Amino acid sequence: MIDPSTVHLNSNAVRALGRSRTFEVDVPMMRRRAGGPLEPPLNANDRWHHSQRAQRTAAVRLGVRDGARRAEIPAGSHLTVTLHYRPGDNRRRDADNLVPTLKAACDALARGPRRDWIGLELVPDDTPQFMTKHMPVIHAGAGERRLWLEIEVRP
Repeated sequence: MIDPSTVHLNSNAVRALGRSRTFEVDVPMMRRRAGGPLEPPLNANDRWHHSQRAQRTAAVRLGVRDGARRAEIPAGSHLTVTLHYRPGDNRRRDADNLVPTLKAACDALARGPRRDWIGLELVPDDTPQFMTKHMPVIHAGAGERRLWLEIEVRP
């Protein structure tokens, strides 16, 4: 079971841009060990036991689903999703290591192939026809750690 004290959510921000609308939704971050820093919950280099990985995946899906509901993101014909990460330091990081977190977050926005999966049904599926997933962006530099999605909705 995931310890609630290890999950961190920031406030949501929304902005409108022309015809399409862009929203920001925070993705929950977790601690890998007690007292450790908040980090993205899923990383391509992780070697979690399958049950721990499933718990972390569910936490991302639930956190993104709930954040998107709070932001009142409308359904659309196409979504463009970008994952942003501000680690709070200048260490080197590979953006592609964040792709497992991006995948779980995108699953929370689309319906998906199975009815028992968590999904908001903003688009029918997370295939390229309905959703464009950009490579994660890492914002190096000092500051508060943050992990968020930028979601552009086309009507």
